[in-house]
Amino acid sequence: MQKIILSLIVLIVVISSCTMRMPSADNNFNNLAEKYVRLGLTIGQYDPDFVDAYYGPDSLKPVQSKKEIFPKDSLLAAVKNMLNEFKPFTDSAGNDTLRKRAIWISRQLTAFERRIKIFSGEYASFDGEATDLFNVKVPSYPESHYQSFVNELDSLLPGKGSIPDRVQALTSKFIIPKEKVDTVFRTAIEEARKRTKEHYPLPATESFTLEYVTNKPWSGYNWYKGNYKSVIQINLDLPIYINRAIDLACHEGYPGHHVYNMLLEKNLYRDKGWVEISLYPLFSPQSLIAEGSANYGIDVAFPGTEGSEFAKKVLMPLAGLDTSNADLYFKVLEVQGVLNYARNEAARGMLNRSMDEKEIMRWLTDYCLMSKLVAEKSISFIQKNRSYVICYNYGQDLIKNYVESNGGTENNVAKRWELFGWLLSNPVTPSDLLKTK
Repeated sequence: MQKIILSLIVLIVVISSCTMRMPSADNNFNNLAEKYVRLGLTIGQYDPDFVDAYYGPDSLKPVQSKKEIFPKDSLLAAVKNMLNEFKPFTDSAGNDTLRKRAIWISRQLTAFERRIKIFSGEYASFDGEATDLFNVKVPSYPESHYQSFVNELDSLLPGKGSIPDRVQALTSKFIIPKEKVDTVFRTAIEEARKRTKEHYPLPATESFTLEYVTNKPWSGYNWYKGNYKSVIQINLDLPIYINRAIDLACHEGYPGHHVYNMLLEKNLYRDKGWVEISLYPLFSPQSLIAEGSANYGIDVAFPGTEGSEFAKKVLMPLAGLDTSNADLYFKVLEVQGVLNYARNEAARGMLNRSMDEKEIMRWLTDYCLMSKLVAEKSISFIQKNRSYVICYNYGQDLIKNYVESNGGTENNVAKRWELFGWLLSNPVTPSDLLKTK
């Protein structure tokens, strides 16, 4: 009997010892998540546009200087190996949290692979690139689709001449004078912040710095610095219209990029220790969620006509603008919002080389109704960022459809903010939103 008892004790000790030495699934996953961050930061050593934000530990930053030649093959091999390492988690039903994190990271890694190829000069079609980078297939519409909305504008706009010229004649009356830009923007941002804080408990230390810049291909940008701080830059290259004050205040600030990054940092990185969230790769499915939510955030903060009313009653007087024809101006902007999809077609034509520069310009001026100067700036944006343009319009529609199909309608403001907040605080992929439709 003593021998049996002794044997059992030895067996228990051995089992306990093995159990103590076996790493948990959480530890295995977190080690892989750190490898994912290291890989992204390594790619960012070569591709200056790859990392949009990083607020994780310094210990994950590359310790070796970059090589003289871009190591395309070794980076692609690293992505492939990592996808295989995450596969047991994506295929497992045992731990739903780890499975969701693994799926999110795997879709980011698919974007890593495509971006590595793009950076080395290996290109896919517009649709193939958009699918790999942003986890969606972008809808395409014939030219007649856009012409129907242009025809609608024809009946709205006063005067004679081409539609683009008449649009420019109207909208030129609503340009913010340069000396009033800062006052108008700060007022719009504070209003958007106030409205956002009524629904979300933002970190007490959150803040942003507002800067004005030139020679950029974009109209505004949020540089998230971590620790709930952002630098918001506004480009003064082009005329700034009064509606852009509200749009950029929400898109770059509240409840857009600034809030999105803050909630991810607090709720997932700091509260849960999900290190993969500390890296934001620009060309990834995360950007479609980020840009789409930032655009839809305008409607969340200023539902219905509240945006146009705030502009007419507060911002236009601040800017010294005449409010005559303001209602028509905002109606035209509403139609232009639908026409924005024409920029996707211009980008498709450019990337597929099915349009020459003259045809691309025609699409941007005739259907997006851009001035020549704005169209040229848009072309430079597409040349630099390629299929990224889909994140703004298609991303917005995906977010809108998700929120409103789940009860977040204009008549249920609390539910809209709740669903929107969930999207900003979880590892959501575009294909997740498509499943909800």
